[in-house]
Amino acid sequence: MRILLIEDDQALADALAAALLQRGLTLDHAASLDEAEAYMAAVDHAALLLDLGLPDGDGLAWLRRRRAAGETRPVLVLTARGSVEARVRGLHDGADDYIVKPFDADELHARLLAVLRRQGGYLGVSLTCARLTFDVETRMVRVGDEVLTLSTRETELLELLLRRAGNVVPKRVVEDQLFGAGSDQGSRNAVEVYVHRLRKRLDEAGTGARIETVRGVGYLLRSAA
Repeated sequence: MRILLIEDDQALADALAAALLQRGLTLDHAASLDEAEAYMAAVDHAALLLDLGLPDGDGLAWLRRRRAAGETRPVLVLTARGSVEARVRGLHDGADDYIVKPFDADELHARLLAVLRRQGGYLGVSLTCARLTFDVETRMVRVGDEVLTLSTRETELLELLLRRAGNVVPKRVVEDQLFGAGSDQGSRNAVEVYVHRLRKRLDEAGTGARIETVRGVGYLLRSAA
């Protein structure tokens, strides 16, 4: 699962990226609202973590504009503005949750998952295809009652395909989700390697789920039955 952090404090961004990666989440970092817009145009993030005091504008004003334009992804505000009035204003302006700095990484992770669960269809707790089941919270993959161990990248790829099972996922979306926006040629070539590896693992494990390559477009996960 890929999350976008909009935060101009590089040290905090690095610490959050490391903490969330340990918990199965991948973090893209935008140091400004302009960078955030570029990321959001290229990558389908599950949620946004938004600081308010940014070098090119106020985070809440930006959030109000995004909500007015139809932005539906969950947004957690991360800020030092901890008064009741500030929190209420943030929630009224479109935040799904409001976390005051400093905060514990475990609390952030738990509250992020809670917000994502409330989104319903996009972030179901369990994703399935044929005999394959993926638990979003524990990151555990099962084939029937047996655990299937995958690498981090293979797990990210599987989650992306499961979320859009039955639909073609464009290759560029896969590239951005696995390696971030603006990935280089080596990363783009690596997508085919990870698809091949995951396809082989699913076949060998008897999942009944098949990854198909739609030439010139992308990849499709569906039941082989």
